[in-house]
Amino acid sequence: MAAACGEISPSAVRTSSGEVDQVETIIIFRIGSLGDTVVALPCFHRIARSFPNSRRIVVTDIPASQKAAPVESILGRSGLIDGVIYFPPAPRKSRDLLNLRNQIRETKSRTLIYIADRDVLSTVRDVCFFRSCGIRQVIGAPFGRDLRLPRVNPETGYSEREAMRLARCLAPLGAIDLDDPGFWDLRLQPDEVSFADSKLALLGGADFIAVSIGGKARSKDWGNENWTALFRLIAVECSDLALVFVGSADEFDRSAGLAAIWSGRTLNLCGILGPRESAAAMQRAVLFVGHDCGPMHLAAAAGVPCVGIFGNFNRPKWWHPMGQSHCIIHNMQGVREISPKEVRDAIRSIIAQASARTSGIGFGAVLENCSAQARR
Repeated sequence: MAAACGEISPSAVRTSSGEVDQVETIIIFRIGSLGDTVVALPCFHRIARSFPNSRRIVVTDIPASQKAAPVESILGRSGLIDGVIYFPPAPRKSRDLLNLRNQIRETKSRTLIYIADRDVLSTVRDVCFFRSCGIRQVIGAPFGRDLRLPRVNPETGYSEREAMRLARCLAPLGAIDLDDPGFWDLRLQPDEVSFADSKLALLGGADFIAVSIGGKARSKDWGNENWTALFRLIAVECSDLALVFVGSADEFDRSAGLAAIWSGRTLNLCGILGPRESAAAMQRAVLFVGHDCGPMHLAAAAGVPCVGIFGNFNRPKWWHPMGQSHCIIHNMQGVREISPKEVRDAIRSIIAQASARTSGIGFGAVLENCSAQARR
């Protein structure tokens, strides 16, 4: 187990009168990787607004694979958290739990903000554990079924989005406006944006579509055959746009193989950019297209219109990105049942909308060119 993002032992500050005050520490429990963290981003903003003068320490799990980005790589430089306590993935030994309890006790925290996605038995067990660590106040633990599960529209069968469910859990802290871009702000740092721009410079100023072909679950994978067909379809209409691939290092070779199909410019940044740098790069994109995956949620948080490809892994809308500018294709018969033409049409739709809002040369001209060819 490890801690990062600053010291997590009890600390003190000196007031203007010279007296020393202890800084309150807030423990935040959130497990998961990239997508889970980004979906909970409004909750982290709400916590920071509710406890602006407290140290905010996240207790979370160590990623089990290189595909999973740790919380620190997403929030570590945002100012939303001050430290992370990691615990190893299951199966855990007794000494692991004792070590974790000792680390939490050392913070002298008395307040836990619970934003984990867990069943009722796990929630009860978690709260009991944190109580043994000295926690006295628990906010957000979803003991009731209505908080633990997303609400489902009985007429459509569609679920509320996970970000909405989490916001309901933290209602005691105050309102979370999921339509407010401020609640989705990753607070990217100038050097992160500069580094991303230095990589994008290889495109020579070309506008681009951000692409992610990866994902942790095989059942979410659209497959190389479909990606190949899609790139050949849109190459006819949008060859002036470049393709920029983002994702984990183990997706580099596969992305490179698919990039070879594109007749225009390509840039493979898989494993080259971290999550925050990837967000900085994607915020320059015309649109994002990819699986139900972490990079999709990063792109949405960065304000980029997304074409999301979803299968039967989750109920419709539950894990869709927030925002009105996205085109989501969700087929409960399986992601491989989605045709390349459906995705092509969704890309056309977003480009047409962007073209309607843009005029002049450069980006607008490229979009207008794509839209004109798409209408033929």
